[in-house]
Amino acid sequence: MSFGDNSLLPIVYGDHDRFLKIIEKKMNVSIITRGNFLKISGAESMVKITGELLETLFKNVQKNNFLDEGEVHGMINLYRESRNGASKKIENIDSLSFTAGKKLIKPRSKKQVDYFNLVKKKNLVFCCGPAGTGKTYLAVALAVSMLKTGQIEKIILSRPAVEAGERLGFLPGDLKEKIDPYLRPLYDALNDMLSFSEVLKKIENGMIEIAPLAFMRGRTLSNAFIILDESQNTTSIQMKMFLTRLGENSRMIVNGDLSQVDLPSGTKSGLRESMNILKDIEDIGFIEFEEKDVVRNPLVSKIVGKYEEFERIQGVGDKYKKK
Repeated sequence: MSFGDNSLLPIVYGDHDRFLKIIEKKMNVSIITRGNFLKISGAESMVKITGELLETLFKNVQKNNFLDEGEVHGMINLYRESRNGASKKIENIDSLSFTAGKKLIKPRSKKQVDYFNLVKKKNLVFCCGPAGTGKTYLAVALAVSMLKTGQIEKIILSRPAVEAGERLGFLPGDLKEKIDPYLRPLYDALNDMLSFSEVLKKIENGMIEIAPLAFMRGRTLSNAFIILDESQNTTSIQMKMFLTRLGENSRMIVNGDLSQVDLPSGTKSGLRESMNILKDIEDIGFIEFEEKDVVRNPLVSKIVGKYEEFERIQGVGDKYKKK
């Protein structure tokens, strides 16, 4: 295959052909370059899909003059998961892409495509999955996009301030300074999409509110995009309280990872319980990400996989011990 504009190829190929090497490994093909020509060798089906993948990456670079490793891995995931009719499925991604402040957000796995579609249709979505699948980042991006386009009036971001091996009281400072470390992932996602000054301004004028879960009691949240992060660490009472805050013209996303519950032993996770109780309500969306959907550093996917494998083996061992 060949490309029309040689000047863009260094971006498509990556430094020292880094992106091509990633594609070769993930798609199980061999790629040889000669000027603006490129030869792909391997199984016929994978060669075809790899060609389509490279054409898509080239078009994206033509539009944005930019390509990063995350997008390369994301596009590889999408093409590998849709080997039949890949082109048709990939075309739909542009319609799902949106701008969140200074960032162009695109789905990076088939499950993220499903997530985007689900959030469009449902006012309340439960999203579960391991670290690195984009749960928090995508939710904040959707919220920023809707705020920028005037579909909502404010963003409310919340997390339970549950201690994971460190006592809250031992942290320095006043209440706000003690709580801020728990909310840092939400600040990080916001700062990736909006300038620091814009985040501060919107917090000051109330358009963005970041608060611990305990501060939600007694409120009705209307015309808002509400995100509860780390919801596996809510109790049953806290989860019921939070879900019943949903007001008119509002959307709510509840994120969590049931493999990382930090509640005291014997305390039920409000996330697990609420998903069981509400599973038959059609107006509520449920989606679960898996290890293969990790879009953070590829090493994270391997780490998550190894821990899941260890926990499965450990679970079997514990079961036999109990018997």
